[in-house]
Amino acid sequence: MPDNRPQPPPPSSPVPSPGPSDPAPLLLCGARLTDGRTVDVRLGGGRIEAVGTAGSLTVDGTRTGGTRVDLAGHLLLPAPAEPHAHSDTALSAASDGPLPYDPHDVRNRATEAALLQLGHGATALRAHVRVDDMTGLGALTAVLQAGRSLRGLTELTTVAMPRVLTGVAGADGIAILRDAMKMGASVVGGCPDVDPDPTGYVEAVLEVAAEHGCPVDLHTDTADPARVARLAAMAGGLRPGVTLSPCGGLDRLPAEAAARTADHLAAAGVTVVCLPQGGCGGLDRRGTGTAPVRLLRAAGVRVAAGSGALRDVSNPVGRGDPLEAAYLLASHHGLSPEDAYETVSTSARAALGLPEVRVEAGFPAELLAVRGDRLSAALSLAYSRIVVHRGRVVARTSAVRQYCDSLTTTTEPEPEPTTEPTTGLPRQGRAGTT
Repeated sequence: MPDNRPQPPPPSSPVPSPGPSDPAPLLLCGARLTDGRTVDVRLGGGRIEAVGTAGSLTVDGTRTGGTRVDLAGHLLLPAPAEPHAHSDTALSAASDGPLPYDPHDVRNRATEAALLQLGHGATALRAHVRVDDMTGLGALTAVLQAGRSLRGLTELTTVAMPRVLTGVAGADGIAILRDAMKMGASVVGGCPDVDPDPTGYVEAVLEVAAEHGCPVDLHTDTADPARVARLAAMAGGLRPGVTLSPCGGLDRLPAEAAARTADHLAAAGVTVVCLPQGGCGGLDRRGTGTAPVRLLRAAGVRVAAGSGALRDVSNPVGRGDPLEAAYLLASHHGLSPEDAYETVSTSARAALGLPEVRVEAGFPAELLAVRGDRLSAALSLAYSRIVVHRGRVVARTSAVRQYCDSLTTTTEPEPEPTTEPTTGLPRQGRAGTT
């Protein structure tokens, strides 16, 4: 049986070049937008050049030249982003014994995981990677190599995630963290909940982040309102910003305490990334609940949604699909389809420090086309997808559903004969795709 998993580049292959800075013009034809319009969208230079009524635009100034992609029957959306992945542990659930941190193995799994998530539509990904005295910097090196090998396909950035930063062991942890930032990690992370001195841990993280002028992205359950209030007060002045996840403990607090905590986070400008598909390895099992997204949004907190674990021991069936995260927020947590999708697209990109995407002229050409005519249908059954990154198609996923003949004993009249060939397996969806 053929292996249909995304295949990482062979180890002996040279690292792909970033690709042309000015990709060839591309015309997306007949796409449907969420407002109901059917449009053509012309891409060039990695951006959206023009949006017009269907049939009104040309590629590169001619009606016959250039590259066209037929998006009839597809809904065109800003591409999702993945704000919370664990690339060093992804796809390791089937491993026997301790998690293998062999750099070659980590690089292969990180590459395959990023391609899987790209196929789902995520053109940018933030990966939390452990750096401590047990794993050293080998896993981070491997994930950084994976990111370089995927340039032009997806944007993979890394969060250095130390374990202990206070006490006697903390000195080594801080040294490793600083080395990780020098190696190329773009964000300072970690989990203050597992340190004997959570406040001291946050102070150390903020100090290193200030040294390097980079964001902070911390794992925390947020089950202690006083601790969260201190963290928000400490992080409020940091630029370019602070993200907390998965924050499932907020949902277990009394309503009044949860509301006050949400107000503290909003006042400090902290972003919360919830994980509706399950937990991740950054916290123990206490942190597997989903943050109260409606409460947080009502308080003015920016809420993004991530995938968390992708088939590791924390979630052996994790899919890493942003549309599934949006579906769960719409079906289980009371968000509208539009608000749910916003958490995996606009808010997720903002959490990563990326520019906003709209299907309008002048915006980055980071797009996802899904089979369907409206957003609710796309979140319900979005199997077929076309992904655009930097103005070129980088991934396609097609699904075909067929049915055999029914078993009927009725004496209904035979249908009129037809000259069209039939297979007895009617297909569902336009052109046989769903």
